[in-house]
Amino acid sequence: MTDASDLGKPPIKHLWRLFAAEFIGTALLVAVGVSIVILDFGKGSPVAALVPDPALRRLITGFMFGVTGASIAVSPLGKVSGAHINPVVTLAFWIKRKMSGPHALGYVISQIAGGVAGALPLLAWGRMGASIDFGGTFPGNGFTLFQATVGEVVTTFGLIAGLFFFLGHREIRCYTPLLFPFLYAVMVYLEAPLSGTSTNPARSIGPSLVAGAWSGWWIYWVGPILGTFVALAAGELSWLGRLEIEVAKIYHFRHDPHGVFHRSRR
Repeated sequence: MTDASDLGKPPIKHLWRLFAAEFIGTALLVAVGVSIVILDFGKGSPVAALVPDPALRRLITGFMFGVTGASIAVSPLGKVSGAHINPVVTLAFWIKRKMSGPHALGYVISQIAGGVAGALPLLAWGRMGASIDFGGTFPGNGFTLFQATVGEVVTTFGLIAGLFFFLGHREIRCYTPLLFPFLYAVMVYLEAPLSGTSTNPARSIGPSLVAGAWSGWWIYWVGPILGTFVALAAGELSWLGRLEIEVAKIYHFRHDPHGVFHRSRR
């Protein structure tokens, strides 16, 4: 079985395994993670009756969305591809010269396709899902497109900076998946009213497609990409620039404790 340790120069015949893992992982993130959003905020939600405070529901939703991503990272899918499941995470690893350009492009295409495929099951939520555009991310009422974009820049900055902080410290990198539930709980609680807290173009494009709603769609590309560049630039200009990112994957499995493909170059 090809795994993430082959990302340096994997044989062409094995690339499909890596791309398939990213496709399935992203599809699961959208299908499960966005279902949590619909369950918590869709019209007629039983959760709303139990937890009437929308801010508290945002906190819970963000935490559970992060749990979904963390679970994918430590799953067999994460062992195969590294569980980027987000185009800007792949972009960050490519900029840090931990993936080749063609492999990074294959990941991004797989993630976008997975985001669309994972959104199709959301149609099963029917009216509850349709009431909130099937969990799509859009600029919040009362906020400008600029404010929503800034919100995406800031939250993506937090994602990439936090991710690379964990990965850059050998002592804590094995705990990287634990970052996501708490990080997204805080980000969704604070920022979701502005933009919906996407930080992930693949997560946003699928629900928008099934809902046929594209308000401010470009924000969910521009914001996360800018946030990624700002996070990496800030890291290079600070002591964080000394941290070594050895492996282009979220969770460092025991089978690859030393990052055997860390010499990958563009």
